[in-house]
Amino acid sequence: MIDLQPLSAIAPAALEALLDLAFGTDRHGRTAYAVREGTEPLEELSFVALLDGKLAGSLQCWPVSLSRPDSDSLPLAMVGPVAVHPDHQNQGIGKHMTGIVAERLDLAGQSAMMIGDPEYYSPFGFRSGPARDWTLPGPVEPDRILLRPASGGDWPPDGFLEPDLLRSSERMPN
Repeated sequence: MIDLQPLSAIAPAALEALLDLAFGTDRHGRTAYAVREGTEPLEELSFVALLDGKLAGSLQCWPVSLSRPDSDSLPLAMVGPVAVHPDHQNQGIGKHMTGIVAERLDLAGQSAMMIGDPEYYSPFGFRSGPARDWTLPGPVEPDRILLRPASGGDWPPDGFLEPDLLRSSERMPN
């Protein structure tokens, strides 16, 4: 049985080791890290998955915003990384964690985005396409920018995605 716990349930070094195993030690150079640079994970949307008391996976979400020169910025939760220990991949842990985050996003009425595989994440409401003209602080394939709107949410066709440092220490609204 998968037991979801807050990130604080494990040592930061254990989380870093899991992320290195899942994504490689060069992961810090990826665009996703630049998008969320300087922020802290959103507590309500970030957790670890324990299997028999051992770290099997983690999912973190970050406060980011889409800035537009002619309007207010759009606050978003950036989902990812979704990491599963290599010994536990293909056992449904990543899907379970993503499903929990999708439920929590819905309860909070929070729009989200991620950089990921459209086929894997589409069952959770993430879709490719609307963000093709968004600018990110690094290279990314436009079809891998996935959006998940809050109920009734609209997506601006353009803008610059960046860390939301003001929201970094705040809690998500209930």
